[in-house]
Amino acid sequence: MSWFQQLSSVMQSRTFVLRLLLLLILAVFAARLFYIQVIRHDYYSEQAFQTQVSKLTILPERGKVYALDGDKPVPLVLNQTVYTVFADPQEIENESAVRAAMQKIAGGEMVDGYEEFLSSDRLRYVVMARNVSQTQAEKLREMKLAGVGFQKSSRRVYPEGQLGAQMLGYVNSEGEGQYGLEGKMDTELKGKAGLLQTVTDVRQIPLTIGRDDASISAEDGQDMVLTIDRGIQQKAEEILRTGLERAKATKGSLLVMDPNTGRIMAMANLPTYDPAKYTEVEDYRQFQNGTVSDPYEVGSVMKVLSMGVGLDTGAVNVNSTFDNTGSVSVDGTIIKNVEEDPIYPGTSMTDVLEYSLNTGVVYVLEQMGGGNVNEKSRQTLHDYYVNRYRFGQNTGIEQAGEQPGIIIGPNEGQGRNVRYANMAFGQGMNITMIQTAAAFSAAMNGGTYYQPTLIQGTLDEKGEVQENAPKVVSSAVLSPPASNSLRQMTFEGRNKGFFGDKDPKGYIVGGKTGTSQIIDPNTGRYTDDNSIGSYLGFGGADKPEYVIMVRVEDSKLTTGYAGTVAAGPIFNDMSNWLIQYLRIPPKN
Repeated sequence: MSWFQQLSSVMQSRTFVLRLLLLLILAVFAARLFYIQVIRHDYYSEQAFQTQVSKLTILPERGKVYALDGDKPVPLVLNQTVYTVFADPQEIENESAVRAAMQKIAGGEMVDGYEEFLSSDRLRYVVMARNVSQTQAEKLREMKLAGVGFQKSSRRVYPEGQLGAQMLGYVNSEGEGQYGLEGKMDTELKGKAGLLQTVTDVRQIPLTIGRDDASISAEDGQDMVLTIDRGIQQKAEEILRTGLERAKATKGSLLVMDPNTGRIMAMANLPTYDPAKYTEVEDYRQFQNGTVSDPYEVGSVMKVLSMGVGLDTGAVNVNSTFDNTGSVSVDGTIIKNVEEDPIYPGTSMTDVLEYSLNTGVVYVLEQMGGGNVNEKSRQTLHDYYVNRYRFGQNTGIEQAGEQPGIIIGPNEGQGRNVRYANMAFGQGMNITMIQTAAAFSAAMNGGTYYQPTLIQGTLDEKGEVQENAPKVVSSAVLSPPASNSLRQMTFEGRNKGFFGDKDPKGYIVGGKTGTSQIIDPNTGRYTDDNSIGSYLGFGGADKPEYVIMVRVEDSKLTTGYAGTVAAGPIFNDMSNWLIQYLRIPPKN
């Protein structure tokens, strides 16, 4: 074989091998394509879908909150459209232009230190500014800066400033309600988010409408109208501030409610804060609504409610008397009155309220047990406190952080008789202002316990209030005769006492002071060095039209009489103003 023939044979064999290799390669590609397009079709379709199609959340508008000005709703909390401005470092073409634009337009809303991330080769989302106004956002859009995007959101604005701050609460940067109404009713106010599913570009801007697109509308939150009267709330905060200054105190609360519906007309707390600037608050206790979240020993204001138990059970009546010696022994423990006078036989039940006699309410408790403080009297008082006055359990008012307080059972622990004797005049138990005011309202209005509420109703699309009916929890707290007698005794106790000349003629105003001693942590005993002053009362003409409760925590004006000197004058000012504001006609 010639060399030419040998070369030709080699060439033919190489061609065959190349052809074979090519066929093998083509077969591999075909197999791979078959695997991808047929066998893994669903998997890669889903991957493409996830890459090309975005699910964009459609945020609902948070419900607005209104107070009442007469019958007219007026805004307390509104929404303002704002934007978060972000950058995609991979899309930025002119970094210096972005920086300059942000400095010029966004200003004080910028996030500190965002600039160092604009050159990142791995980040795709850098927040540059938050809470940018719509006007600022439009100016930035007009500059058409590559790599700059916008996320629409809203923030709460407060036309009335600090008014009712603790009662309202606030909404944090994550859009979650915190404290007060915002925290308790977060779900109703927040609404439900919607969904837009569509093909988008790298800036999350929708591009097409296709068969995989979907749209679910957002459901806006409820617009709520509160029972709070703006005029009463403003005046309550003003009177409370003046009263605390007069008493040389820094902390206190004032509550006004309608005893015939359970609706709250005002809730004032000091010190307060600006809910639009909640991040500046250093002491979280300023966020709490003390009228619902701070249980305490209410002191002698409890004597009215304990007297109500005595009247309702028949243990005593308005004509009952006892021999007041200034002290009484319960299981060897001596319980004394704050004042020595009056020490005389034939002391009436109205005298017990007028002179705030500890011995008097212990006498009432003894009569519940047939003449002694015993298991029967303890059980009776506990039943009324817990099952009728509803102490030791939340009222259900629309406030986050409500506390149930503590009522120790009649057969718990040691010294039970002494403990229940103290409980009859407001020591040895912890309850909140809202619990006390709601129970007092029931005791004064004829015996009906209305659930305390802050919500008058919702605002419909026409701007009309769809009112909620008052909710009756119990209609048999006290019998009507017992309630009527207790109301008259509470009026006479005030009318004959220290504040009797402070009320306008033609009106029935009744109430009771309370001074709670603070337990000294060093001795474990009550001390007069610091005390909490309370006043609880009602006012009206033919019937109670309002109930007011005042609490002053740290009065430096006096020791031992904070209820009379610190809290009482605040009640007087609020009561006299309410009679005029509510236009209550005098009794003939």
